[in-house]
Amino acid sequence: MANSTFKNCTACGKKWITQAIFLFDPAISLVGYQDSFEAVLEAGYLLFNHSCGTTLAVPVNKFQDLPKRPVYLENMKDEEISPEYCLNEDGEQDCRAGCECAHVKKIMKIIKLWPKKGCK
Repeated sequence: MANSTFKNCTACGKKWITQAIFLFDPAISLVGYQDSFEAVLEAGYLLFNHSCGTTLAVPVNKFQDLPKRPVYLENMKDEEISPEYCLNEDGEQDCRAGCECAHVKKIMKIIKLWPKKGCK
């Protein structure tokens, strides 16, 4: 795939060739997660604001290489953990549960701490 692109901006046409270039770009900021509770969570999307004014949706599975921990394929049952905990959009609080929701939150935390090119 010589012409492979990680993500294209649907509004301004900007292209990011790799995940790293995308995450280092100071014009990109993580704003949330669009779940897919009907399917597996990894079918959901991480939402990023771009400085051109649009919001970009990137499939969570494009970030599977970030955490250095196992990927859980199932969610916890309702009786095992409060559903409100999983729906907390800020992604700041670590989850002790070994489930896919915790995995997505870990990815979000890594992205939020990612250093931006040209920023100190």
